[in-house]
Amino acid sequence: MKVLMLSWEYPPKSVGGLAQHVYDLTNAYPAQGVEVHLITAGEKGAPSFEEVNGVKVYRVEPYQVSSPDFVTWVAQFNVALLERIIPLLSDVRRFDIIHAHDWLVAYAARAVKHAGRLPLVVTIHATEYGRNYGLHNDVQRHISDIEWWLTYEAWKVICCSQYMEGEIKHVFQLPQDKVAIIPNGVNVANFQARSDKASRSFYAAPDEKIIFYVGRLVKEKGVQILLDAAPEILANHPQTKFVIAGKGPYLDTLKQQAELLGIANRVYFTGYINDDVRNSLYSWSDVAVFPSLYEPFGIVVLEAMAAGTPVVVSDCGGISETVRQGIDGLKVRTGNSHSLARNILTLLKKPELGEKLKENAYKRVVDEFNWEGIARQTIAVYKEVLQANRTTMWEMPEKQSTFFGRFNRMLTRYS
Repeated sequence: MKVLMLSWEYPPKSVGGLAQHVYDLTNAYPAQGVEVHLITAGEKGAPSFEEVNGVKVYRVEPYQVSSPDFVTWVAQFNVALLERIIPLLSDVRRFDIIHAHDWLVAYAARAVKHAGRLPLVVTIHATEYGRNYGLHNDVQRHISDIEWWLTYEAWKVICCSQYMEGEIKHVFQLPQDKVAIIPNGVNVANFQARSDKASRSFYAAPDEKIIFYVGRLVKEKGVQILLDAAPEILANHPQTKFVIAGKGPYLDTLKQQAELLGIANRVYFTGYINDDVRNSLYSWSDVAVFPSLYEPFGIVVLEAMAAGTPVVVSDCGGISETVRQGIDGLKVRTGNSHSLARNILTLLKKPELGEKLKENAYKRVVDEFNWEGIARQTIAVYKEVLQANRTTMWEMPEKQSTFFGRFNRMLTRYS
């Protein structure tokens, strides 16, 4: 089976969780007999073509024409994608299926589907409607329209949780039989390496407990709720340090919030950290906290579980399906700083509970969220689509000519 995959993110270009998802998913394909050609956005220092663990990766640069906004940039990026795909269609001769990730590759995916007469599978990782709690301006409505159009063009739409299934069925009016739920996964081997250049003392004193957050600094990730909970936590457990890792447009707002709350000396905003430092911080932390307000799945929670750190998460979206209350983590009321503080304090005061939770969580990650199993589920969707496609006129041009010939003869007979 030959798959043409489109994604605007792939390492080293990494904005959210999409890059890691595509990297891990495609890495699991070659061992299962799937040949993948991935077309993605270029990144400084990354080669225009390379083979990564059997996956053929092509990177393109969007046109260097001034873009007044991100939506225009995306359109230019899609034209660049097409310029790379068109000769590839001749070189490879025949792909079996196209797999597109999110709206940023929608134009190219749709064009190749019709030009190459190939069935299209789409994974929706998040929606514009969900990210913004509705659609409030023309740009958001435009992006949502592109998402709708992409799912309309798809033979099958994959999402990562029951929560997302409900969201995309509601927002895009998708029928039940067009949707497949396949969870995200994690490679536990990625969390074994530690940094030999970082030390725990860089982040906290020896007698301080570490509460750790890592991820994008945007409003929907809820870091502001964690900062609101900090005074209550510090009042009950003064020797606590809050380590906030990541970057994003909400950083300055969060720093101002910490100053206003009088806790700036207890909060360490690290900025971007590499994977080895992240793993070290997980190993030093007493609690990993993810207080999201919107979360289609929450792959970062799986990462914390794989790293062996007890987790406290919001009871929202797909993240609520990942964590089982009191079994492999603790869940709190979404947006409620008091609920968050009380649950974090529970783990700080009961380390034996944390040990039990992280042991259960690690086992579950290994058993249920491994990429080999996720790849098998995704390939099964491909096979289902291909089997259905073989019975259509789309797949068999000779059937089309036969059908339309008979149709025209019938019109002639009764005219």
